Amino acid sequence: MRIAVTGLGVVSALGVGLEENFAALVAGRSGISLTPSLLQSSHRIPVGELSLSNEELHRRCSLEPKGHLSRTALLGILAVREALRDAGLTDLRRVGLVSATSVGGMDLTEHFFRLFKEDERSGRLRDVRMHDCAASTEAIAYHCGLGGYRTTISTACSSAANAIMHGAKLLRHGVVDAVVVGGTDALSAFTLNGFKSLMILDEKPCRPFDESRAGLNLGEGAGYLLLQRAEALQRDPYCYVAGAANSNDAHHQTASSEEGEGAFLAMSEALRRAELTPTDVDYINVHGTGTGNNDRSEGAALKRLFGEQLPPFSSTKGFTGHTLAAAGGIEAVYAALSIARGVIYPNLGFATPIEGFGVAPVTTLQRVDVRTVISNSFGFGGNCSSLVLTQQ
Repeated sequence: MRIAVTGLGVVSALGVGLEENFAALVAGRSGISLTPSLLQSSHRIPVGELSLSNEELHRRCSLEPKGHLSRTALLGILAVREALRDAGLTDLRRVGLVSATSVGGMDLTEHFFRLFKEDERSGRLRDVRMHDCAASTEAIAYHCGLGGYRTTISTACSSAANAIMHGAKLLRHGVVDAVVVGGTDALSAFTLNGFKSLMILDEKPCRPFDESRAGLNLGEGAGYLLLQRAEALQRDPYCYVAGAANSNDAHHQTASSEEGEGAFLAMSEALRRAELTPTDVDYINVHGTGTGNNDRSEGAALKRLFGEQLPPFSSTKGFTGHTLAAAGGIEAVYAALSIARGVIYPNLGFATPIEGFGVAPVTTLQRVDVRTVISNSFGFGGNCSSLVLTQQ
């Protein structure tokens, strides 16, 4: 059974919607800000922040701010609504939702405790009700009118890619007639402080795969795809989900193995399931966080799988920052657009190859025929996922 991508929706530091995001990508314009205006933290570190307050996001969603929805849910609602409009679906009764998140409603929880610490009689407990990861999924389903199966996936930075895999399985087994898949995460001080404690945040804009890379920039956003069975289509899709795989190198709580075992297993198995070979791949949207460990580990996996025939690859995290659980969804949207519009995105910030490594990403926009893309998403705990999207 072929699984088609018929709708796309995305929100990131590059803007709201497909066209704002795509315009920034092709222009080489990063959304990473050196001076975030909304994130309340004592650390002044670059982030990929969407410059819309929660009140403005409520208005964009045509919702009253008194509804107290988390930023994570609001970003998700915007992206899911766009994906549904894009696909032109009207009957949503058997349309499912598989949504990924890792931050959940932390922004509202932080707001509650900020007031609560000053006065234990202050703070709205209704803010804390959005804390659970599943709360954003339920809010998205309700406010987008989705009446089918729904569930939440949280496997760190591979979450949205795993949501896409799960949604494809639901279609194959007839659980839903169509399914919205992807992820959403918002910036929060808690997350920033956590990554700061790991000492993997860069104080400058990130430089994936560069010798001088010094860490990642956090970001926020949401990316969702509408999947349908190919035989049910009434128009041409963006592309097809031809293969997908998840693996784990069981190496470390946060770091990937030096050999990139998990990444290699995920990519090679995804290609096997797609019935393709490495030579069929035209572009790889790598995980490419800009940390010393990820880029060397992922690079080792790329060299192991593709050898001397490594196709063009790039990380788009220099545009958006690392959006955690949403990354696999946002980057799958970008990969689908790469196929549909024939582009390969530049890897921002790259100047000098990693010493003794022999691989370098694409640094300028390329307009070429793109038939097959691998999109990589690798999470803490060695949870590695790869998607294979194809033109036909």
